[in-house]
Amino acid sequence: MKVTRLKEAASYEAPEHYGMACLRLQGKEATETRTMWVGLSHILPGGHTSLKASDQEKIYVVVAGQVTVSNGTEEVVLGPLDSCVIAPGEPRALFNRTNEPASILLTMEEVRS
Repeated sequence: MKVTRLKEAASYEAPEHYGMACLRLQGKEATETRTMWVGLSHILPGGHTSLKASDQEKIYVVVAGQVTVSNGTEEVVLGPLDSCVIAPGEPRALFNRTNEPASILLTMEEVRS
């Protein structure tokens, strides 16, 4: 068992993430995992990501606030404990269009070289 305490979670820079602070909770450099990793992103009002696709499936769970998720064709507003899955190759963009901070968990397939 490997526990990551929030106060000890390492921050990381995610490309094309604006007005966001990201923490690695499990996987990658945080812990040894074989199939996935988990991150926590805090999104400031006006914060967002670019619309971009990746080869990995992603699962997002909103922890606090509201996050708008777009795949370039449709948008949905997620609130606390709402979730969505983004398929491999499907583009996604995240937006905080409110005046309150939002937090979202990301679980993503681990890619090993």
